[in-house]
Amino acid sequence: MMKSIFIDKEITYTGRELSPHWIYRNFNVEGSAAAAFIGPVRVDLSEMVDIEDVINNEPIKSDKMLNFIIEDFEIGLYNMVCLQRLFICIIKEVLEGRGIQVKRNGDDLFYEGRKLSVSIATKSITSSLIHTALNIVKTGAPIEISSLNEMGIIDIKEFALEILEKFTDEIDDMNFAKSKVRGVF
Repeated sequence: MMKSIFIDKEITYTGRELSPHWIYRNFNVEGSAAAAFIGPVRVDLSEMVDIEDVINNEPIKSDKMLNFIIEDFEIGLYNMVCLQRLFICIIKEVLEGRGIQVKRNGDDLFYEGRKLSVSIATKSITSSLIHTALNIVKTGAPIEISSLNEMGIIDIKEFALEILEKFTDEIDDMNFAKSKVRGVF
């Protein structure tokens, strides 16, 4: 079972939050979980997990983003990358359900040709982790970006809760699907 929480306080995401048990240590939600929070993003190259971004000297910055951290204690990195792509597809579905057309390229979402999201999956010594964030405003990034506000999404908490619910429901349904079948010989 995947638990979820929306954190009702602003948190600056620095990259250090993408660490094992961050959700449990800070918000008392143990086990596999997805957390959402709002805040600026300021990831220096020294905290970057994406080696390609480090090589290209592309730190992540934005004045205000909707951040998600997902931690799972059962799956490896390849499967976490698959889960990351599923999570991005769920976000795309939620946006399209609101009449907003976005394009997905791998683990990135684009609106009107401008980047809406950042996302990375990684492995720790005890778990696999995802950080995904969506720009709420169009300021503070080193590139031209799109934002949830320009799409008319103002109630960010409601939007985040919808994504978390769809994601955790999907995980629960996947767990049921793997337990309901008879093995074949």
